[in-house]
Amino acid sequence: MALLSVAATQAVQELARYDSIVDARSEGEFALDHLPGAVNWPTLDNEERHLIGTMYKERGGFEAKKHGAALAAHNIGRHITHAVLGLPRDWKPLLYCWRGGKRSGALALVLDQIGFRVSLIEGGYKAFRAAMLVDLDRLASQFDFRVVCGTTGSGKTRLLHALARRGAQVLDLEALASHRSSVLGALPGQAQPSQKGFDSLVWNALRQLDAARPVYVESESRKVGNVAIAPSLMEAIRAGACLQLVLEDPQRVELLLEEYPNFRDDPVAFCERLDVLTELRSKAVVEQWKRMVRGGAIESVVQDLLVTHYDPTYLQSMRRNFPGFAKATVLQAPDRSAQSMDQLAGRLLDSP
Repeated sequence: MALLSVAATQAVQELARYDSIVDARSEGEFALDHLPGAVNWPTLDNEERHLIGTMYKERGGFEAKKHGAALAAHNIGRHITHAVLGLPRDWKPLLYCWRGGKRSGALALVLDQIGFRVSLIEGGYKAFRAAMLVDLDRLASQFDFRVVCGTTGSGKTRLLHALARRGAQVLDLEALASHRSSVLGALPGQAQPSQKGFDSLVWNALRQLDAARPVYVESESRKVGNVAIAPSLMEAIRAGACLQLVLEDPQRVELLLEEYPNFRDDPVAFCERLDVLTELRSKAVVEQWKRMVRGGAIESVVQDLLVTHYDPTYLQSMRRNFPGFAKATVLQAPDRSAQSMDQLAGRLLDSP
C-alpha cells in the first residue's frame, strides 16, 4: 500500500475520519502540546533524542543516523507489540512528528508494510499548529457569545456549570487553562498547560460547538494565569452581549473560601501568595493583610481584597474592554448555592 500524505489544512478539518492519531515525537514534545486525542508512540524518547542530537554534532550525520535507526527500530517494534497486534486490518491511523517526517515516516513505513492504510501530515505538528491557529480565528468569528460578567466571587463559574447542566453551550476558559484567572487564581497542585497546549484545547472546544446556538463564556481578561487567549477569540468575546451576575458581599466571601479552601487550610501559603500584590497595593497593606491572616481573620482579609483590590480593577477593566457591559442584563443570585445558580440558569435559558 502507498503512504497517504495529508495537508495540514485538510487534517485540521478531518481529524474525526481517522481511527487513531499517533504522535511519533518524544514524550517531552508531546507533553507541551499535541493534536486532540493523539497517543504518543515515540520513535525516539527524550534521552535518545538528546543522545542522537549530540552524536550528530560530535561524530557527524552518518553515525548519528545509524544509531538513531537502531533505536527507532527497537522502539517501533515495541509499539507494534504493545499497541498494534490486536488492531484490525481496516485500522486507519494519522501520523505526525515535528516537521521533517523522519520519525513518523519510519513508523508509517512499517505500518504500511503490515498492510494498514497510513496517512502522514505534511509538515508535521508545526504545519498542523499553523493551520489550527488560522482555523481558530475562523471559528471565533462564527459564534454569538453571551458574556457572564460579575465581580470576583459572584459565582460566574458556578453559573456556567449550571448552564452546561441544562444543555447550554459553554466555553470554560478557566477550566481549559487550569487557572481561575485572578492574581491569586492558581490552582494548588495543578500545572497550567503550555501556551501551545492551551491554544489546542481552546480550538478543540470551539470546533465541537454549534455556531447556530449561543455560547456562554466568562468575562476573562486577555491572560488566564500564564496563558493568553487568542486575539481573535478575545475580540469576539468582548463584542458579545453581557449578563451581569450580582451576589451580596458575605456570600461572595464564603464562595471564595469554598473555592479556595487552601486559604483557610494553609495560612502560610496564603500569606506567600499575597506577596504578589505588594507592587499594586503597597508593602504596608500586604503586611497588614498577613497579620490578619495569621490572627485568624481570613474572612476579613478576603472581604478587604474584594472591596479594595478586585472590584475596582474588575469594573475598570469591564468598562474599558466590554462595550456591552453598560447595557448588561442584571442577574441577581439569592445566594451562592448550586440550587440557586441552577434556578438562575433555568430562568436565563427560558427567557426570550
